[in-house]
Amino acid sequence: MRILVTGEEQRVKELRARLAALPDVTVDYTDGDEEEDYEAYDAIFDLNLDDDPTLLPRYASLKEKPVLVNAVKTTLAEMVYATDAKIKCRLFGINALPGFLEHPLWEMSAYRRFEYPMLESMLQTLRLNYAPVADRVGMVKPRVIFMIINEACYTLQEGTASIEDIDQSMKLGTHYPYGPFEWCDKIGITTVFETLTALYDDTHDERYRICPLLKHKYLRNETFYKSK
Repeated sequence: MRILVTGEEQRVKELRARLAALPDVTVDYTDGDEEEDYEAYDAIFDLNLDDDPTLLPRYASLKEKPVLVNAVKTTLAEMVYATDAKIKCRLFGINALPGFLEHPLWEMSAYRRFEYPMLESMLQTLRLNYAPVADRVGMVKPRVIFMIINEACYTLQEGTASIEDIDQSMKLGTHYPYGPFEWCDKIGITTVFETLTALYDDTHDERYRICPLLKHKYLRNETFYKSK
């Protein structure tokens, strides 16, 4: 099996670690700036497509070829609608944010849900397990974690606890690998802010109304630990 991977460095690094040393699998990487012969590959992974959905048409005509794209801040349906792409490929959404490709179980959405079984053989070859989720903004894990990050920002803004105390409390209380501010720095405040914005626009749920402190950090492109 030959697959092509494109995306920002950290995401590519995580996927490379997942696929390393698999028998009968060749993985090529591209920065996306040059023309590629997509037909030469058995599957395509675009780990940043929801940052620039206008690139979707480059994959759309790949008839029945699996194309797995990051679809956290923008749904597959929105990407297709915005680009007016005629989807002949088998289009699936994954959570490719930093820290999530390492997880043993991936969440996966589908542009056409009946095509899930057609992905089984490829996923078995790549030794990837998945759980089907709805094609909605935020998918599942990011939606929960970003809401927690937002609430943690309210707590910090009110002066109730420090960054370190909040992170330590969350790790001890929930056994999460990172605290909310560590998660935010690891994933990137731009992705957190823009996904929460999309979530609030989609749901108008007060849980996703962005904390002013988080917005301030986003506008200044600051991290929580390095900018103190």
